[in-house]
Amino acid sequence: MTVARAQSAIEIDGVMNEEAWQCSSSASPFLNKWPLDTGIAMAKTEVRMLFNDQYLFVFAINHQPKADLIIQSLKRDQLEPFWNSDGFSVVLDPINQKANGFMFGVNAGGAQIDGAINVNGNWTFLNENWDNKWLSAVKIHDEYWTAELAIPFTALRFKDDAVEWGLNFIRNDLKRNVFSTWSFVPRQFNGTDLGHLGILRWSEPITPDKSKVTLIPYVSARHSQSYEDGEQAKTNAGAGLDAKIAVSSSLNLDLTLRPDFSNVEVDRQMTNVTRYSLLYPERRNFFLENADLFTSFGSWQVKPFFSRRIGLYDGEAIPILAGARLSGNITPGLRVGIMNVQTEATDDFSANNYFVSSFQQRVFSRSTLKFLATNRQTTKSIEGDTELNYNRTFGGEFQYTSKNGNFSANLRAHSALTPQKLNENNYLSAGGSYVNKKFYTGVLVEQVGQNYVNDLGFIPRLYNYDAVNDTTIRIGHYSINPWLGLLIYPANSKSINVIEPNTWSVINYRTTGEFLDRFTSVNLSISFKDTRKLFVDVTNNDVNLPFPTDILENDRPIPVGRYMFTQYWVKYSTDNRKAFNGDVSVSVGNFYNGTRLEYGLTMNIRKQPWGLFGVSYLQNDIRLPEEYGETSFILIGPRAEISLRHNLWWTTFLQYNTQAENFNINSRLQWRYKPMSDVFLVYTDNYATTDMRVKTRGIVFKMTYWLNL
Repeated sequence: MTVARAQSAIEIDGVMNEEAWQCSSSASPFLNKWPLDTGIAMAKTEVRMLFNDQYLFVFAINHQPKADLIIQSLKRDQLEPFWNSDGFSVVLDPINQKANGFMFGVNAGGAQIDGAINVNGNWTFLNENWDNKWLSAVKIHDEYWTAELAIPFTALRFKDDAVEWGLNFIRNDLKRNVFSTWSFVPRQFNGTDLGHLGILRWSEPITPDKSKVTLIPYVSARHSQSYEDGEQAKTNAGAGLDAKIAVSSSLNLDLTLRPDFSNVEVDRQMTNVTRYSLLYPERRNFFLENADLFTSFGSWQVKPFFSRRIGLYDGEAIPILAGARLSGNITPGLRVGIMNVQTEATDDFSANNYFVSSFQQRVFSRSTLKFLATNRQTTKSIEGDTELNYNRTFGGEFQYTSKNGNFSANLRAHSALTPQKLNENNYLSAGGSYVNKKFYTGVLVEQVGQNYVNDLGFIPRLYNYDAVNDTTIRIGHYSINPWLGLLIYPANSKSINVIEPNTWSVINYRTTGEFLDRFTSVNLSISFKDTRKLFVDVTNNDVNLPFPTDILENDRPIPVGRYMFTQYWVKYSTDNRKAFNGDVSVSVGNFYNGTRLEYGLTMNIRKQPWGLFGVSYLQNDIRLPEEYGETSFILIGPRAEISLRHNLWWTTFLQYNTQAENFNINSRLQWRYKPMSDVFLVYTDNYATTDMRVKTRGIVFKMTYWLNL
């Protein structure tokens, strides 16, 4: 698609009445993406594009009767509600290397979503927590709705002399539960896949006006009290600054001074009946620009770098004094990421400096050589701190991906350094996967040395808790993870889109050869044309428990021994296009030397388009032999999202978690008074579930302003 320069000013109002649009050409018809990837899409979509020195303009006419529109939410950056709504989005790869890109989209109600796209092997991932400043408008008519987007060049990273970018458009047609794209994307891949983009060709060299510096100052005020610690209520104020500096059009420097993350949505709590820690996503904005440069290392089981290790400890915030991140492309094929963050000392935590560097070089058509180095250095130690004064890691990886994206393979090697200079300090990994329209398969083999001590990583299986001696012991291990799944699309079915039988397993041995545990799942997923889903799973576990474990947290740990147990699970989700929808699940079976029954229910009511109200309930009943006890873990999560206006959102949710013995109330009012400039008012309350006594309570006011210089 050739994009011409706009010859007159364009107002972002969802109406194509400017003369400049008459000189633009319309994109070719959209193609079916899912559930079929053959033929032209039934829902017609017309797209035109223009540019000037500040913006890339996109105008889409989406043919769909007004009465058929599904709008799940008016809130910004809601990933699941966006894909479950009628919507339009544009995918851009400005560097045109099929490695990383951006997505900008709106649903039929005008709710924006933007995200950073990165590729890892066969799969493309969208991080919707990445945010930038851009403009959009939507107009709904009787037989169609329009979407007009203005994407500033300052939000993108690209080479000045580029004549072509990667480009695609995605259309969500929820009435038919169909997705279509402008450039053909096989149905086994995500619509955002960067390996199947079309071409955006500039009609002339682009010389955009560049905002070299973006400043995002904030001021805040907090009133809080910790009743648990017997503290008096206290009030304090704060101020800080984030800055984005364009070193070049493809290389960005992010700076932060005394950042405040009080407006970041709190973690959604989960019940944990495993012996290992759970992985929660990063939501803090400073760590999200080009995040894949740092986070794409390792596997789903081992993360050599995990940004939540900086400034957080068990969910508790540690003050960050300052930070800097340089990230982006040096050349079209070479990406670099360098980060340095300094935390402050508190009564409980020493001050530390964190340094991370990453280099990624594109080789062949879609393959990558990657290198990572990290360092945590204590800069001010508090009394009683037993942490090592430094911890360093370094490693390299090779990720091969075939030109069509069907086959990928990887090799990984990392090492950790500590003052003790220990042996068995390596992490090694190799794997491969293949996917096509009919099936997918793969295998991952890993070795984690007993002394691969990585303070900036996430390696939960390395650390094993001995409940009797109240200590954590590292166990080096080998891991084998094979998987196989089929994709069956019934050609003549009037109700089923896809049937997906799948099996996968994880088998672990000590590096000395002794068996540790095995997890094997055999499951079946059925997706219906009306968006209903059915999932059935049988999971068998074989555990050679190395230490007594206190999963019930009742000081009566399960003893060392060999345990084999099986769980049976079924989950059914209703049509999520309906105003009233939800899901129900039940799991039953053995659990170590006892039994476990899990049942859950989620109910949602949507008042289109301004309100979404829901409640989730999950209960785990674990019954062990009498000497080891029994318990019920209950997790209840009511939630309300109200869009008072397109720029005013009120979200309130409660989390009642008996495992954590905490009842949390979080209510957040957000007013976007200018693009990417916000006022937040956040109220939090925490109670003990045992007797409902108040633990902590607080209210925060925060104001940010986005200024381009």
